[in-house]
Amino acid sequence: MPDDRIAPKEYYSIGEVCEVTGLKPHVLRYWESQFSALQPSKNQAGNRIYRRREIKLVQLLRHLLYNEKYTIEGAQQKLEQLREEGKLDRAARVALDGETVTDLRKEADDLVDLLSLEE
Repeated sequence: MPDDRIAPKEYYSIGEVCEVTGLKPHVLRYWESQFSALQPSKNQAGNRIYRRREIKLVQLLRHLLYNEKYTIEGAQQKLEQLREEGKLDRAARVALDGETVTDLRKEADDLVDLLSLEE
């Protein structure tokens, strides 16, 4: 899994997670209320702090909800199924890989468009 999309440090703020995942803070807070597996810790100031594992889970949820078009309930069931089968970590890695490929394709398309304008 290309973990280099997630800067190597111990804890991440909600703003950093939003930047990496392309989600809004209110979406992350809502998902926390809907998915028991997504429970970031809070620091002494009461701010959410995410670990790499939770960021990968957010990416998996984003993939299930936005790309696979699962409902919240369907995504909850899918997470439970993956957890029972011991495939949750692998599914999160695959989702992040897919998101990385999608992002690279978009960047390549944008670059081609930019170069086409310069001709």
